[in-house]
Amino acid sequence: MALNLSHQLGSLAGTPIKSVEITAPSVDNSTLSVSPPSARIHKAMNLNYNRNISPPTSPVLGATRANISVACKAFAAETMEEQRTYKEGGISGKKENGGVPVFVMMPLDSVTMGNTVNRRKAMKASLQALKSAGVEGIMIDVWWGLVEKESPGSYNWGGYNELLEMAKKLGLKVQAVMSFHQCGGNVGDSVTIPLPQWAIEEVEKDQDLAYTDQWGRRNHEYISLGVDTLPVLKGRTPVQCYSDFMRAFRDNFKHLLGETIVEIQVGMGPAGELRYPSYPEHEGTWKFPGIGAFQCYDKYSLSSLKAAAEAYGKPDWGSTGPTDAGHYNNWPEDTQFFKKEDGGWKTEYGEFFLTWYSQMLLDHGERILSSAKSIFENTDVKISVKVAGIHWHYGTRSHAPELTAGYYNTRFRDGYLPIAQMLARHNAIFNFTCIEMRDHEQPQDALCAPEKLVNQVALATLAADVPLAGENALPRYDDFAHEQILKASALSFDQNSEGKNREMCAFTYLRMNPQLFQADNWGKFVGFVKKMGEGRDSNRCREEVEREAEHFVHVTQPLVQEAAVALTH
Repeated sequence: MALNLSHQLGSLAGTPIKSVEITAPSVDNSTLSVSPPSARIHKAMNLNYNRNISPPTSPVLGATRANISVACKAFAAETMEEQRTYKEGGISGKKENGGVPVFVMMPLDSVTMGNTVNRRKAMKASLQALKSAGVEGIMIDVWWGLVEKESPGSYNWGGYNELLEMAKKLGLKVQAVMSFHQCGGNVGDSVTIPLPQWAIEEVEKDQDLAYTDQWGRRNHEYISLGVDTLPVLKGRTPVQCYSDFMRAFRDNFKHLLGETIVEIQVGMGPAGELRYPSYPEHEGTWKFPGIGAFQCYDKYSLSSLKAAAEAYGKPDWGSTGPTDAGHYNNWPEDTQFFKKEDGGWKTEYGEFFLTWYSQMLLDHGERILSSAKSIFENTDVKISVKVAGIHWHYGTRSHAPELTAGYYNTRFRDGYLPIAQMLARHNAIFNFTCIEMRDHEQPQDALCAPEKLVNQVALATLAADVPLAGENALPRYDDFAHEQILKASALSFDQNSEGKNREMCAFTYLRMNPQLFQADNWGKFVGFVKKMGEGRDSNRCREEVEREAEHFVHVTQPLVQEAAVALTH
């Protein structure tokens, strides 16, 4: 996800931001039906909305450390009795009152460009501290640009072999992200990891392999979905490259699949999210809360648009995308296409274009998920896909930033149900961001509504019978964010779901860093993990859980001190 941190903290950073009344999209909780475009558009594009859903020991701590280690192991043994594993989209082995397992996202550069574990001593100490705090596991980016950087089909898993063995020895589960995007250019990207050099060479020879906006600006974060099925990467299609990478990962780590590696999150776009790179922060192109820009002006995507327009009977519509949709940093009412009254998004042309644009993204996800499902079949791992939490201008009619990202979601149309249904066909988990955000913390003039957005997505996954997992979009260590995550992960707002109330299947906390191990932050984090593990229907009183969390904080303090020191040196 994206967003400037100062925009998100709102009242937490100073003067409280006054809340604003926002009219959220109307959602029918009982059916959540999609209002599809005209049958004519479906026929022209061959769309079908009615398919079935089918610690190490530190020498500085001396002799007392041995006793602390024994205590930590004892507490870790207790948590091992409550270990939860993915099964049928949910979690088996839960306590009767449920609970949501917490994973922690690892640093982006956990494996170096030289393919070794980065800061090995700090990593070991940090992982042991996380385990002792009761977290379920960790999330690791497995970078395409690191593993296959030398030549096509040549995979170097060096640093990942060691890192995953560390996790196994500590009893930590792993969510492995197949990161087919570039690292660098998005919020929180502290390092730069490019695509494989041989892939970059192909893009340099044919710039239309990159996503392109209407002004000709190229985005190199991820290969354009317009060439998904074309052999443009040294004789292979991009989807074949992704499939070969996942197959090689499976074969190399088959001994860990299902036991240590419990989830494969399949990257599908910039920042690993299923979306177009419509709001790139690189070089100041986009700034929050701009509406972004459509990314379909490479020659391959335009060829697809041309064919769709001809099939629809409007060939003139196939030469380009909307020309009146403004610039990256405009607001909806600044543009003819997105304005609420007589905006182009509500016209027949707008409906045609947005249907084509969003369907291209759904087809992209379908292709890669079909391959991933086949590759990891019978391995006891779950497949997941991350969807961006684009909450700014959510209170407007057009939802412009969502439209430019490829989510055809407006006040009158549910754009997340088709995504959930696509994931359901492949038994995949819907992973969503911005779970920590509250409406009143956001800029009121931009009509931000992250809570309403999370609610809509939760209802869509409920209707499609898809497991929902969450992440926080920005690093947060405060109690307000923790309480919001607890509230959202309980999915307790489905008041009319006829007994289908459920919790998120997992939550991934962003991210492991020195700030997390600061004394005050660590204490709050341990308490948060304990509360997440209690579950929505726990009969234990809050004070009892907090006392237990305080005891964990005390016991893990030496580990945390070691991790904090190691990470800052």
